[in-house]
Amino acid sequence: MPRTNRQWSLARTPRGRLTTDDLALVESPIPQIGPNEILVRNTWLSIDPSIRIRLSSTTPLGYLPPIRPGEPLVGLALGTVIDTRNPDFAVGDLVSHIFGFRDYAVIGTRADTIGGYGLPTRIDTRGMPPQWYLGPLGSSGLTAYAALTEVLQLRQEDTVWVSAAAGGVGAIAAQIAKLRGATVLGSAGRADKVEFLRQELGIAAFDYHDPTLHESLAELAPDGIDAYFDNVGGDHLAAAMDNLRPRGRIAVCGAVSGYDGAPHSGNPDLFQIVSKELRIQGFRAGSYNHLEGSMRQEVGGYLTAGDMVYHETIFDDLTQAPTALLAMLAGKTIGKTLCRLTSE
Repeated sequence: MPRTNRQWSLARTPRGRLTTDDLALVESPIPQIGPNEILVRNTWLSIDPSIRIRLSSTTPLGYLPPIRPGEPLVGLALGTVIDTRNPDFAVGDLVSHIFGFRDYAVIGTRADTIGGYGLPTRIDTRGMPPQWYLGPLGSSGLTAYAALTEVLQLRQEDTVWVSAAAGGVGAIAAQIAKLRGATVLGSAGRADKVEFLRQELGIAAFDYHDPTLHESLAELAPDGIDAYFDNVGGDHLAAAMDNLRPRGRIAVCGAVSGYDGAPHSGNPDLFQIVSKELRIQGFRAGSYNHLEGSMRQEVGGYLTAGDMVYHETIFDDLTQAPTALLAMLAGKTIGKTLCRLTSE
């Protein structure tokens, strides 16, 4: 085993869009574990847009605190236990946890999480690829499943729009909704992503740049939509409110359009919440941990039967983690974005 541990830290608080110069790869000795701790060799990192929120100088009320210059980055990861002083974990266990962006993680029983999601958890892959437990059988799947089943309470007769539908969460949400019988519209920001949605996922899709977001949505749903799964915020949220039918529902799990230093766009007509009796609910996957079992049963069944398409964009080696993060934030990846640290 190497004697040093590589980990990415914040070199400086970004001004505007994140750049590779804002991050630094730091080497330090691998620390010794203490009571109730485990040492994990990371194998897969989940590259998620939400990390960008914590790289700003402040974070929204109710969210996790910002990462300060000199502090290590964190994110969901999978790894193998190689040393343990915790009776609940054995050497060789595969665990998910929140201490990504490093080769080795010393993990105790506490961590900064939202709703407890990201605490060290033993994973039984049941023959599935392990990285799927960061994607359709992990946080991405839980986010999509909770939004549709609990927040939107999706019905077969619904027409639902999913924004960022070619992303790690959006692609799963769009397919669950389709497999449950709803009419699904998906949007993305590039022609190849729109083609992926149409050809691979089999849903109606449009590029929100061409000709305009409002016109494209109205063309595909001339009679309006019943529900909207929001990953983007800004002008997407405004367009959804304009096109929602009376008593429409919106589930907000992210606002990626404003994460990476871009100015907020769109000016939703908030009175439509009253005039149409709309229901808008923000949510976090960690509030629905109790649904993880039912999610894995349903989504795992779709995957096993070949009814669900799951696409990954994989970057190899820890050194590529910033490249993966910047590519994902710029909308250059399709499906779940991952960083593979070691071969399986």
